[in-house]
Amino acid sequence: MPDVKITTRPNGPFLVEGPFTLVDSQGNEFKLDASKPAYALCRCGESSNRPFCDGSHKNCGFASDEPAR
Repeated sequence: MPDVKITTRPNGPFLVEGPFTLVDSQGNEFKLDASKPAYALCRCGESSNRPFCDGSHKNCGFASDEPAR
């Protein structure tokens, strides 16, 4: 399986790099562009394009930056 890297961005989205599959709660796959090097996934819940980030975290007061333990 190809390497996938998921990075938590301070006060922002999960950045997913590398080829991956994203599936909704009903088992349907989201169409992803394989040529795109990364996707940002919403953590704040305010994106109008969920599960993808649209930058809404910048204006809604979302604050989160979990360090690895």
